[in-house]
Amino acid sequence: MSPTSLSLEYLLRPSSISSGKVPAIFMFHGYGSNEEDLFSFASELPEEPVVISVQAPYRLEPFGHAWYAINFDAEYGKWSDDEQAKASRDKIVNFIDEACEAHNIDRDNITLLGFSQGTILSYSVALSFPEKIKNVVALSGYVNENILLDNYDEKDHSQLNIYASHGQVDQVIPLEWAQKTPDLLTKLGINHKYEEFPIGHGVSQQNFYSFRNWLSEHL
Repeated sequence: MSPTSLSLEYLLRPSSISSGKVPAIFMFHGYGSNEEDLFSFASELPEEPVVISVQAPYRLEPFGHAWYAINFDAEYGKWSDDEQAKASRDKIVNFIDEACEAHNIDRDNITLLGFSQGTILSYSVALSFPEKIKNVVALSGYVNENILLDNYDEKDHSQLNIYASHGQVDQVIPLEWAQKTPDLLTKLGINHKYEEFPIGHGVSQQNFYSFRNWLSEHL
C-alpha cells in the first residue's frame, strides 16, 4: 500500500487485518534523522496495527529532519525552540486525524512510538490530548512541560498507558531528566512502566524486546 498524500510525509506498513477499522502505531524519529529510522522496527512489531512512520517537518541538511530547532549557543548552552515544538505538536495531532480518515484507523486504539525528540513530542501530544491516544512507547526522551497545553493536568489521563525507557549512560539526554517521568505520570494517574538499560542514546536488543512485549499486551 503506497502512502496517501497527507500534511506530513510518512512510510506505511499495512495491518494484517483485512476488514474494518484497524489499530495504529505512529512513529516519530529523533533530531536529525528521518522516517526510515524507526521504520526498520516495523517488520518486528505486532501485525495487527498499521504502522506509520512520520517525517518531521523541519529540514536539516543534508538528509535529516527535526521536530524543532535545537540551538547551540556559547553563552546560553543548548536550548530548544519551544514554539516550534508546540507547532509540531499541533501538526502531529492534525496528521493523526488525517491518517485515521485515510487509512480506516480505529481512533480508540492509537499508539505513539517515539525516540529522543520524537519521544518529547509523543509525550506532548499524549499528555495534552489524552482522549486521542491509548499508548505511548517513549524511548530515550523526557517530558518537556513547556510544550504541553496549559490545562493538561486538568484532563483525564486514566485511559493512557506509557512505556518509558532510557540509557543509563545517555550522553545526549541526561538520565536524571528521564527519571523525573515516573513521578509525573503517577500524579496524573497514568498506568506506566519505566526501565533503564546499560546503554547510551539508543535502543538495545533487550530494550526492543521489552517494549515489544509491553506493546503486545496493551494494543
